[in-house]
Amino acid sequence: MHRRSWTWALAALAVGLAVPVAAEDAAPADPIVPPPAAMVADGVPPIAQSLVADTRPYLEYRTAGFVGWHPVDRSMLITTRFANVAQLHRVAAPGSARRQITFEEEPIFSGSWSPDGEVLLLEKDAGGNEVSQIYALESGRLTLLTDGKSRHALGPFSDDGKLVAYGSNMRTGVYNDIYVMDPRTPGSARMVLSTDSGGWAAIDFAPNGRDLLVFNYISVTDSQLHIINVETGAIRQVTRDATPVAYGNLQFAPDGRLWVSSDKDSDVQRLGLLDTETGMFTPMIDGGRWDISSFDIAKDGRTIAYVVNEAGFSRLYLYDIASGAKRQVTGLPPGEIGSGMKFAPWGDLGFTVYSNQSPGDAYSLDPATLKVTRWTESETGGLDPATNVLPELVEIKSFDGEPISGLLYRPDPKRHPGKRPLIMSIHGGPEGQATAGFLGRTNYLINELGIALFYPNVRGSTGFGKRFVALDNGPFRRENSVKDIGAFLDRLGKYPTLDAKRFGVTGGSYGGYMCYASAIRYGRRFNAASCIVAISNFVTFLENTEEYRRDLRRIEYGDERVPELRAKLEEISPLTRVDQLKIPLMVVTGANDPRVPASEADQIIDAVRSHGGTAWHLLARNEGHGFRRKENADYLFWATLAFWQQHLLGAQPGAAD
Repeated sequence: MHRRSWTWALAALAVGLAVPVAAEDAAPADPIVPPPAAMVADGVPPIAQSLVADTRPYLEYRTAGFVGWHPVDRSMLITTRFANVAQLHRVAAPGSARRQITFEEEPIFSGSWSPDGEVLLLEKDAGGNEVSQIYALESGRLTLLTDGKSRHALGPFSDDGKLVAYGSNMRTGVYNDIYVMDPRTPGSARMVLSTDSGGWAAIDFAPNGRDLLVFNYISVTDSQLHIINVETGAIRQVTRDATPVAYGNLQFAPDGRLWVSSDKDSDVQRLGLLDTETGMFTPMIDGGRWDISSFDIAKDGRTIAYVVNEAGFSRLYLYDIASGAKRQVTGLPPGEIGSGMKFAPWGDLGFTVYSNQSPGDAYSLDPATLKVTRWTESETGGLDPATNVLPELVEIKSFDGEPISGLLYRPDPKRHPGKRPLIMSIHGGPEGQATAGFLGRTNYLINELGIALFYPNVRGSTGFGKRFVALDNGPFRRENSVKDIGAFLDRLGKYPTLDAKRFGVTGGSYGGYMCYASAIRYGRRFNAASCIVAISNFVTFLENTEEYRRDLRRIEYGDERVPELRAKLEEISPLTRVDQLKIPLMVVTGANDPRVPASEADQIIDAVRSHGGTAWHLLARNEGHGFRRKENADYLFWATLAFWQQHLLGAQPGAAD
């Protein structure tokens, strides 16, 4: 079969259509795969079993994320998925079997051992609603330690393990107050700080076990630090910066000094010491033009491990506190290092590495020898991950001369010659960043269908300094980030290996807004748009997002209660301009989403269809802000493939393939 005919046939199978064949070659009808029980597929054509079978190896991968160390038996705590959702497992030694220790219906993404290893705490919500509860785990059973109805955020243990701190909105139902409790004594919780905003969190106990560092997140560029005496309840403000300053990672060293990453007097996050009496920040380590994105301090207080984020690629270093000497760690897969790295009491550093040529796996590092040891080797459905392509960095100047960049994944030209279609995938946040991690299912698009993927970091993205992250703030600058997409289209459209007549766009959350907005502004340059848990109207979004998040989002987007700002927010909202949306649309929603309510999807689908447009809709009743269950994520992938096959690959039937 000619390659163009093969593509058309696969597109037909993907949407459950019949492929014309001669009578003597007639075959049994391709069975249809029903949606999962909690999934509503509205306007989505049936999914054929043949597509499911063809994609199966790409769906049967898993990752392993480092969570922590058991302080006594030296096992590693990880999160991974054996069935439908991620759970906690223990790994006794490098390469040992993963022994599952939680068996819940809902996913478990993290846990925290007490310093003596006697208590393991974790968080769990219901159906993606983000109303997390704190539990103690023992012998496979969970003991609820919180009220079962309010929202909670697990914080640090004190060094002696007698107390754990956490945030809760139990008092008001909105704002995060700070509590401490003895996790061995249910009912021992007591509030140590009442607040009037949603950005408060417990960060770290000082070595004295009495002083608790807490953090008030005002915006991505503005945060404030306080210390609470948990015995007396006295609180004092540590930082009083004249202009907004962002404090990222924060940790007390064994000697009681406070190390923080901060952009104080800098455009990027540097690592240094913060005087808890004066609030003075003394930078000790910087990453040049890049942020220091995470760090951890060894238990003996001699070494700091830190990560520099270089345009989405992670570089790991060790810093000797006494001498100031730095050493770079080599031998890791090219990609991203997860934020939760931790030193073990005996000195090893645990962390996760995500690379498109190596799925997320847990590693350890011997600081003395710099020897890297891989603890897990995650399955990839029998596929060789080394055959996946790595991204290339694309750097351009936007419409106004602002430097912007993104990560481009190109199919193998030997397997997929000629000009290739492209899908642009826009990250959420907007305080987020496209990084060089593992693509998972998405590698099917690149490897098997020959579709290029581009992940832009438009203005407003993190990882490129505080000036850059603030360039889209407020409604009057919001559309400049959409214009950045136009600049990328100009550049990518000139690539001789890309087919500018077959470009699609996708994105989630704020990236979903960008997806809608780009589809409207550049409808002549995109063939179709798949927008996930997306903002369709900034005013209704701000009015309906969970109350504890509302003030934080108003700082970023603008306050809809101010008439001038409200008018501009309405003007730039995709729902206002839906009559200009001329390309097919796919909308994905979680019914329990507390961030971007499902009503944001409902209103734009109704508007598109009322104007005669095409809108596919997937709604998962047991999901929130994104799909966490494998059965839902798989079906979403199949439906999205069907969408691209019909509206992207099949959009130019005369194009070379």
